Amino acid sequence: MTGEALRRPASLERKMDMSNVKIMAILTARPGKTAQLRELLDRMVGASRVEPGNLRYDLWVDQGNPDCFVLDELYADSEAVTAHRASPHFQGYLATINDLAERTALTLDALSVF
Repeated sequence: MTGEALRRPASLERKMDMSNVKIMAILTARPGKTAQLRELLDRMVGASRVEPGNLRYDLWVDQGNPDCFVLDELYADSEAVTAHRASPHFQGYLATINDLAERTALTLDALSVF
C-alpha cells in the first residue's frame, strides 16, 4: 500500500496542536462507593468543561464493569492542565477520590492523532 493510499481524505484532516495535553484517568469504585463516585465525576465534568483551555472532558463507563469509569480529558496546553489542577473543584476531587476509588492517571503528549 502506498503512502497516498494510507492518507485520510482531505475532508477528514484535522490539524492537531502538538502542545495539547491528553489525560486519561481510570477509576474503579471501592465496594459500595459506585454511586458516590459517579456523583463526584459528574460534578467534575460540568465544572471542568467550562474551564478556559479545556477542549474536552468526557466520562465513560466500562461496558463489562459498571464500577469502572474513564475520564478522557484534553487541554490546550500544560498551562491549562496546571490551572485545572489548581481549581477548587479539582482540589475537592483530590480530597475525596482516594476514599471512593482506585485511580490510575496518564498524562499524554500527542504522537499521531486524528
